[in-house]
Amino acid sequence: MKKKYLALALCAVMAMSTLTGCGGAKKETNSKFEPIKTDLKIGMVTDAGTIDDKSFNQGTWEGIQGTGANSKYLKPAGTTEADYLKEITNLYDAGYRFIVTPGFKFETAVFKAQDKYTDAKFVIIDGNPHNGDYNPVVKENTVSIFFAEHESGFLAGVAAALQLKEGDFGFIGGMEIPAVQKFNWGFQQGVKYANDNLGTKITMKEENIVYQGSFDNVAAGQQLAAQMYDKGVKAIFTAAGGVGVGAITEAKERAKNGKEAWVIGVDVDQYAEGIYDDAKSKSIILTSAMKYIDKAAYDMIKAETEGKFPGGQTLIFDAKNNGVGIPETNPNLSDDAVAKTKEVFEKIKSGDVVVASANDGSLIK
Repeated sequence: MKKKYLALALCAVMAMSTLTGCGGAKKETNSKFEPIKTDLKIGMVTDAGTIDDKSFNQGTWEGIQGTGANSKYLKPAGTTEADYLKEITNLYDAGYRFIVTPGFKFETAVFKAQDKYTDAKFVIIDGNPHNGDYNPVVKENTVSIFFAEHESGFLAGVAAALQLKEGDFGFIGGMEIPAVQKFNWGFQQGVKYANDNLGTKITMKEENIVYQGSFDNVAAGQQLAAQMYDKGVKAIFTAAGGVGVGAITEAKERAKNGKEAWVIGVDVDQYAEGIYDDAKSKSIILTSAMKYIDKAAYDMIKAETEGKFPGGQTLIFDAKNNGVGIPETNPNLSDDAVAKTKEVFEKIKSGDVVVASANDGSLIK
């Protein structure tokens, strides 16, 4: 359910040698956020992938680092409930009483942890704690966070259409789960809006809408992208983690050979990941459909330090509270495309444009 969004901030990162695993805790700050003094020890357990995945894990960790506090992340050996609970326990035993978990795969682990460690606080991003029955149980020491991916995808669709004006677009998703589906549906609606209202002529064919089925098969992502580009697709929106990295790799190789191949990134600004010409900083990332994951993690930590932790709530980060969008800087977009996309963003915020979060049958699955 939709609750009031808390826009807050805090402090986070200092090295700790008492824990082993993959977490390097260092004293760092991110200039995007204002560090705050606190004794709170913040832990994070990564989902599938690495801490520098240019996506979900990295975005969450950067938000934690932005606080400047004592923090640590651990990478589980696998992605089962037992794997996640083991690392949650390791963090708790080492004195970390604020633990952030990015991804729906943590749902049952956090369900158990919130009861077992009642003096700890938990943040689960893109998921609701449940006991395997999908009935949400968000206890007072837990907050559940979701994003309006459909709004973010919509804006990316508008921006990409405005820039390229005509041609075929494609979509590569990872697992066919709600968050990924909403990115796809929102993107299609954005493209349609640009066609209907802004003079673009972009098409999306059913054969170019693909869910690969995982978030870590880089080779499969590269192969799927190659097939789409070979069929004349100009730009591919990827919401697929490592699978998307494969698509980016394929686009970079083509760009190096002078071919047109664009990618629309996801979750975070993936422009740097798409650079294929270091000397000129040229990138194949047209823009990115962003979820401000870093801000979500940061805000919840800040809330805890101010005694305002929204325990028991499910929060939605959307356009109205600036929880989603496209990057502020888009080197591959024209000033006109950026300006018109900003106008659409304001219409979404005001309610003049409503983006559907579900497929009403008019969209390609």
